[in-house]
Amino acid sequence: MMTASPSAAAAAAYGKRPNFLRRAEAWLDSKGRKAWIAAMVLGFVAFWPIGLLLVFYITYTNRWSSDKMFGCTARRHDAASRHAAFRAAQPSGNSAFDTYKSDMLKRLEDEQTAFEAFLQRLREAKDKAEFDAFMEDRARAAETPRSAAAPEGAPRLGEY
Repeated sequence: MMTASPSAAAAAAYGKRPNFLRRAEAWLDSKGRKAWIAAMVLGFVAFWPIGLLLVFYITYTNRWSSDKMFGCTARRHDAASRHAAFRAAQPSGNSAFDTYKSDMLKRLEDEQTAFEAFLQRLREAKDKAEFDAFMEDRARAAETPRSAAAPEGAPRLGEY
């Protein structure tokens, strides 16, 4: 009967985490970024090396940029919306529905274009009104005599 050496057993045990750590990690992953940040803060409050270890663990496992921690629902939603847009472009097989769908999509695109043009005109009108008000204020300021604008006792321009 062959027995494993103590170093081989230690190496095998090193790669395995206790069950409660795996469950905690899965729970934090399911809760997302706020749960990981709360765990780090609590770790720093309780005993600062625990918080530091959590920061290193999150960095080592690349959770800062992976789907496990940040924005996994947003990424899934983007992929789902791209898939839905692809499916919407495919013909359904019902020619009456496909005609209706293409007409409706064309009408919606036209409405979107018209609305975007309206918003652009609205922004331009607002900018023009603000600019006109600025120019009127500037012209009014230029019309007032400098002697009236200067406080008494203050030297006038060119005087000492």
